[in-house]
Formats: sequence, structure tokens, C-alpha cells
Amino acid sequence: MVTVIDAENLLLGRLASVVAKRALAGEEIAIVNSEKAIVSGARAHVLRDFKEKRERGSREGGPFYPRRPDHLVKRTIRGMLPYKRERGIAAFRAIRTYVGVPPEFADVERESLPEAHIDRLNNPSYVTIGAISTYLGAKY
Repeated sequence: MVTVIDAENLLLGRLASVVAKRALAGEEIAIVNSEKAIVSGARAHVLRDFKEKRERGSREGGPFYPRRPDHLVKRTIRGMLPYKRERGIAAFRAIRTYVGVPPEFADVERESLPEAHIDRLNNPSYVTIGAISTYLGAKY
């Protein structure tokens, strides 16, 4: 059974830490609406940080950083897993991220994580993952 999590208005870091912990426990997770997850902070600062991550390294040698919102969310989750070890690889394979809601999850009940919701944010400034990926040049 796959757990479907709706990422709309959820803080990316808190979402990633909860999903990583649950995936390490053996749960299969699908994250929908990944472009609507948010990163807190001033818009200019957040966009500059993501642009620096994207431009770091070289085309030949990496590190490679994604542009698409679903790949950005999955990469963030990967950073919270021991992804070079067997259990981390298995947990990473159990996670799927999607832009929007695919037809197979259209009528499935979606879970929202209260510990990662935007209401817990003290600072009102934030940027959506969709806006970040558009700034990085993604066409999704």
C-alpha cells in the first residue's frame, strides 16, 4: 500500500525529514503536487542559493543538481537518507514524487503532514518549488 502525501503548502525541509524517516522504516510514499511545496526565506536569497547549487561543479564531473520540481523534492529527501548504503538505497527507491496529481492517485485519499504545514512558519516570506524551478529554467 502506497501512502500519498500532498505537498501543497508544506515546508520542504520538514516534509523531507518526515518522508525520509518513514521510508527508512519501510513505508512506500508518493508525493503529489511537489511544485507547491515551499521553502521559507526571502525570495532573492532562496533563489540565489538554489542557483549557486545548480551552477556548482562542471557539466562533465558534477555535482548535478536538478531543475524540475519533482526532482528537486526528491533530491532534498535524498540528502536526509544514507543514500550510499543498502538501506538508504532501498528507502530512496520507495519514494516517488510527482508534479500535480497523476490519474492513479486522483481518487486516493491524500495525507497532509501537520508538523510540516506553513501555519507553523513564523516568517511570512517563502518561495514555492515551482517558482524556484522556473527560475532555474525548468519547463514542466
